[in-house]
Amino acid sequence: MTNLHRRQLIAAGALLALVRPASATPEQMTAAIAAYTGNRPPQMGKVTFDIAKLIDNGNAVPVTIRVDSPQTQAEHVVGIAIFNARNPETDVVQFTLGPRSGKAEVATRIRLATSQKLVAVAQLSDGSCWQQAVDVIVTLAACIEGEAM
Repeated sequence: MTNLHRRQLIAAGALLALVRPASATPEQMTAAIAAYTGNRPPQMGKVTFDIAKLIDNGNAVPVTIRVDSPQTQAEHVVGIAIFNARNPETDVVQFTLGPRSGKAEVATRIRLATSQKLVAVAQLSDGSCWQQAVDVIVTLAACIEGEAM
């Protein structure tokens, strides 16, 4: 390998190190929530978003979402979704539920790129949508490994 090729390879590697993955914006999160709810504005309440407010490592953050619903045939949660404002994708996860779900609760682990706002949205069988938003601080980011902070 000639000196010129080595320099080109080193320069290309340095350039790749500077490239950041795209991140979502709060406006994109708002648009994703509107798409999920069919442009119905979610009301505050009924949703409990259980997540630590200070997160040491964003690689696997435990979250639990609970919705105040009896989960009967007549009245139940049909879907729960989590959205974020700063990860590369605004839609974190979407769950489908029904009256046989037993209880309106889901739990999972998510990745967080940085400190940001998260929103949990629940769709109920009566067509209403409910939400809760939380702000979290992430000290060690995920989704952007290898980047100098």
